[in-house]
Amino acid sequence: MRTVIQLLKDVAETQGEHSYLTGKTNSGWKDISFAETDRLTDQAASWWLDTKLKRGDRVGLIAEGRPEWVIGELSMLKAGLISVPMSIKLLAEEIPFRVNHSESAALMVSRITLPKVLKTWAQIKKKPFLLIIDTPNIEEVSEMTSLKIRPGKNWISWEDMTAEGASLHASDPSIVEKSIAVIKEDDTVNICYTSGTTGNPKGIMLTHLNYHSNATVAIDYFGIPMAEYETLVILPLDHSFAHTVATYAGLVKAITLSFVDARKGAGSIIPNIPVNLKERSPHFVLTVPSITGNFMKKISEGVAAKGNFLNGIFTRGIRAGVKLIGDGYSKPSFIVKLKYGFNHALAKTLLFGKTKQVFGNSIQFCVGGGAILEVKQQEFYAAMGLPVYQGYGLTEAAPVISTNSPSVHKFGTSGMVIPGLECRIMKSDTQEAAPGEKGEIVIRGDNVMKGYFKNPEASAEVLRDGWLWTGDLGYFEDDGFLMVIGREKALLIAPDGEKYPPEEIEEIITAYTDVFNQIVVYNDMKKYTTALVTLDETACNKLFEKRKVTSAADALETLSEEFEAWREAGDGDKTIPPSWRPTVFEVIPKTFSEEDQLVNSTMKLVRYKVVEFYADRIEAMYTDLELKNERNLGAMKELFGLD
Repeated sequence: MRTVIQLLKDVAETQGEHSYLTGKTNSGWKDISFAETDRLTDQAASWWLDTKLKRGDRVGLIAEGRPEWVIGELSMLKAGLISVPMSIKLLAEEIPFRVNHSESAALMVSRITLPKVLKTWAQIKKKPFLLIIDTPNIEEVSEMTSLKIRPGKNWISWEDMTAEGASLHASDPSIVEKSIAVIKEDDTVNICYTSGTTGNPKGIMLTHLNYHSNATVAIDYFGIPMAEYETLVILPLDHSFAHTVATYAGLVKAITLSFVDARKGAGSIIPNIPVNLKERSPHFVLTVPSITGNFMKKISEGVAAKGNFLNGIFTRGIRAGVKLIGDGYSKPSFIVKLKYGFNHALAKTLLFGKTKQVFGNSIQFCVGGGAILEVKQQEFYAAMGLPVYQGYGLTEAAPVISTNSPSVHKFGTSGMVIPGLECRIMKSDTQEAAPGEKGEIVIRGDNVMKGYFKNPEASAEVLRDGWLWTGDLGYFEDDGFLMVIGREKALLIAPDGEKYPPEEIEEIITAYTDVFNQIVVYNDMKKYTTALVTLDETACNKLFEKRKVTSAADALETLSEEFEAWREAGDGDKTIPPSWRPTVFEVIPKTFSEEDQLVNSTMKLVRYKVVEFYADRIEAMYTDLELKNERNLGAMKELFGLD
């Protein structure tokens, strides 16, 4: 039977003593083996089966990545329940919709997320039972009591739950065995709510077969050996990328999952990533562009601080590596090897080995997902000897559709479609595109979701005759690599109805110059395209110093020259048609962030929210084309102190 629980049973039998889950405690890192995980989840499942919950009931799971998260979810599955994973980065007011829509009968929360749940408790229609991972303190107990959430009756601690579960299981283990025996491949494992980059979230129903097939094929595609690898889980476990390629793929290949230390709260997660990387020395890491981008910046700044001599070796080595590696697929010519080999070898010998150690001593590669990874990032890491393999997927596909891998990769693409999955590019409902022609990405396979929870209309819209219409645009190159170029529903639209993907423009601008940090281009039936930009202050300061900029007006003129240079140069084969090139831009002094709900939990821009949030700035660009306006001058003064 192809189920998640069968994966656990199989690995517990063959690799039982090998470490599966590792979390940091006051006494150091604590390991939980596969056999122990199987035993603990049996016990917790006994507790779930002893509650009033019925098979198929939903249980919300709102907690940071940690061993208890995995044990909690696997125990729910053994008891025939459906987990509803939610991001710890959700705002308090975003939680009630998901709890109410999923009709969650219970919530598993941590100390980090409990305050958010209690804050909007009144908006939750049917009050769920609370399972609290961290034993609440006096103040938290008092607040719950004031909300009529009483111990034993309305909530229980993880410690008490596991103790009760152990006792129940010891008295009759057959109850859990019988529950596991009736699990079917088509049973829903969890309901994952979309991040809402294009509107209200929908509940995606993913089954045992969806996860079993995707985790097995994806991890096999990377050629990872059995029981030899470890990864530091830095992405939220509610997201299907980490769900599949960490939690469940870990069962396939007996991978040890260590979790970033979050004991001091959500704010400690990011600062603890570099610390925990050095402590655990993982073999690979799942990441998103914002994280690799930050490491890339820190690495470059760290080398630059060592002085011009070493920085020169490093910079020339990266440039040489980019030339030698090329796109990672085509082999360099003898002349290229001769011209660039020495500089790359020198940097590799003196610097690259040490700089890679920010990821630990055992790192082999990273896998990027969640958003399109800029080519310049892929080139930088590959040149340094630490490739970041870009993949493509979406939650509705559980999620992996295509990926680059150590054996087959081409930087700038989303890799090859994984085995066992059919993928087409459709120009229309009936016409398939030829290689090189753009269209909607459509897939079919065992990883395709069951549908959207309580939303048959939306399900019917994207699921047609067994095919999932992803809403993403792309094309196949002649050599079979998939190029993903953006969302169909996020397209720029000209007055004549012509459409164009904004991501393609944004990627080229950021690849051409490093002064722009984030870019959102916009055109909704307008006569020209515009852009909102945030700035990389470090890169801007270097540029302004080089150009001897002393005023806000001069700074804007310098930025305009960078922008115009891109407009004229384009990017080789990816040159943007003149009609779609942004005519003017507005400088936003504050980075688009999760705090303002403009970036989701995987650090992807929520485009429609950015447009709504800065509607007045966008409108201003269609009434006044003057770059040196009061808004932009004010932004330069705020950011750089320029008058």
